[in-house]
Amino acid sequence: MKLYKGRMFTAVRAIAMSALLMLLANAGFAQRQMENLGRGVVAMRKSADSVFVSWRMLGTDPTDIGFNLYRKTGSAEPVKLNTTLITKNTNYTDVKPDFTQENDYFVKPVLGGKELGASKPWVLAANAPVRQYVNIALKTPAGYTPNDVSPGDLDGDGEYELVIHMAGRGRDNSQAGLTDPPILQAYKLDGTLIWTIHLGKNIREGAHYTQFLVYDFDGCGHAEVVCKTADGTIDGQGKVIGDSTKDYVDRQPTSANGRPSATYGRINTGPEYLTVFDGLTGAELATTDYIPGRGDLGAWDGIGGNGGHDNYGNRSDRFLACVAYLDGIHPSIVMTRGYYGRSVLAAWDFRDHKKLTSRWVFDSKDGQNPFSGMGYHGLSVTDVDGDGKDEIIFGSMVVNSDGTGRFSTGLRHGDAIHVGYLDPDYPDKLVFGIHEMAGGTKGWGAAVYNARTGEILFKPAKDVDVGRGVAESIIPGVKGAQMWWNTDPNLYDIHGNVMGQRPKQINFLSWWDGGLTRQLLDGNQITKFGTGVIFTADGCVSNNGTKSDPALSADILGDWREELVERTADNQNLRIYTTTIPTDYKIYTLMHDPQYRLSVAWQNVGYNQPPHTGFYLGYGMNPPPRPNIVLVKKK
Repeated sequence: MKLYKGRMFTAVRAIAMSALLMLLANAGFAQRQMENLGRGVVAMRKSADSVFVSWRMLGTDPTDIGFNLYRKTGSAEPVKLNTTLITKNTNYTDVKPDFTQENDYFVKPVLGGKELGASKPWVLAANAPVRQYVNIALKTPAGYTPNDVSPGDLDGDGEYELVIHMAGRGRDNSQAGLTDPPILQAYKLDGTLIWTIHLGKNIREGAHYTQFLVYDFDGCGHAEVVCKTADGTIDGQGKVIGDSTKDYVDRQPTSANGRPSATYGRINTGPEYLTVFDGLTGAELATTDYIPGRGDLGAWDGIGGNGGHDNYGNRSDRFLACVAYLDGIHPSIVMTRGYYGRSVLAAWDFRDHKKLTSRWVFDSKDGQNPFSGMGYHGLSVTDVDGDGKDEIIFGSMVVNSDGTGRFSTGLRHGDAIHVGYLDPDYPDKLVFGIHEMAGGTKGWGAAVYNARTGEILFKPAKDVDVGRGVAESIIPGVKGAQMWWNTDPNLYDIHGNVMGQRPKQINFLSWWDGGLTRQLLDGNQITKFGTGVIFTADGCVSNNGTKSDPALSADILGDWREELVERTADNQNLRIYTTTIPTDYKIYTLMHDPQYRLSVAWQNVGYNQPPHTGFYLGYGMNPPPRPNIVLVKKK
């Protein structure tokens, strides 16, 4: 099946689209506020006699920027390692340094022949072992496991810290039973525990309950942390939110007729809050009522379209969250509830006055509304129409930056979503998703649709329940993304043509080697399609059972390739793995690409999904466009 069958683009349409894109590019959009990152220098002992060093190019750097790399060994004066200016990449292999002494590596940018100030150095300890990870020794609470991780510059120093969701005994929403209270911890990369937030007994533990966002929402120059809270939540300074004496957990395992209770362990009463915490101290900055409230529990059910089946608190407690630049300048908080039936998205602003202000609320209201039942176990955020403002891809529908429904495809609920320029020759971003056929529903198990218009371009797997799927450029020499899903043995190009047998990995992705195609991340291994396993994080394990999610996969150190963050098998350490493979490609840090950065912010939400860039990054790519951003310095 051809993706564009019957929809060939004419030269006239292509010219018109090019003119439109040029018009939008020159429209003078205000710049988005983004993190003021440092150079992120990282140095790893690669072998007995070499060190691999890489660093960031910023999204605001001119393309002709060059770098000088320095090494300071012990008490000696720094030595410049490169004989000619480094202009073609942002990595370097240092051969035969003195490993018996401490080696500090730093870079100095060079513009117009003038050398600028030095970056923060990376300290490679004396007699450093051959390895490619940073180890963070955790203070894991007894009975808990490090789970999802989100990065943010919590102190405004230009480098990332990590916020970890410590998960105790948890339950899926479909399961009755008691859980442990969720805990959030923040760590510096040197292992310093910055703060601990206890969300308390009135927040249930599970993949669908605690969606936390780490981002600088008020432009103060360092990140905040946002999540749903309740009576008894304790902030990072020991302050209690609400009434700590209240206990809304249903602790009756049997119902009045002696049968197992469907509400046992659930929290279907009591107030629900939304809280912003200071990333630097963990202190509560603002708290308001969570929108929307539970209301009629049965109204959130999607079975049969009208609801009424689930009245025990399963579908009513399905939460998602994201960050979106709804005005094109400032990041806003978007918290959601429901996706099987009624779906509500509530946008909030958190500005200089340290108050949460409701921006808008989108409510599909009932099962007959075309926007009901379209949500996934995840979402994505990007500017679909080129106006500089973000839309929210809520599974099989899109919500505009002003909170109005843009369109619904009618494809209904699914588990995995991938959004971006999956076909670099197509004028708009595309959405690839897979869909469940629960409750006797019929439809397409996989589909590709236009993120701007909602036009469905490819819809295979009719009436097939599909659980997992991926879309990305994984084959060298082939332009555009490939796509695959678990119920079909084939690998397809983005036009729907069969390309051969699909990979067995259908979970996560990673830019790891030196090329432009992306690798397959599954469990603690990274596999290059057609080659085999190219990296194993020995001693580490993934999260979330068969989904095999990393704690985090994102470009948080060094050049534009992605780091892999996973926990050790004993749950006492977090390791940040970074590639030591040279690359000749010079790309600014992916964290300065707005879509990618927002993807990292929502990566921990629901069923974790890999981030995608807002430009095509793959075989046959053009130079990435300069992001329209302004870096916010710490106030």
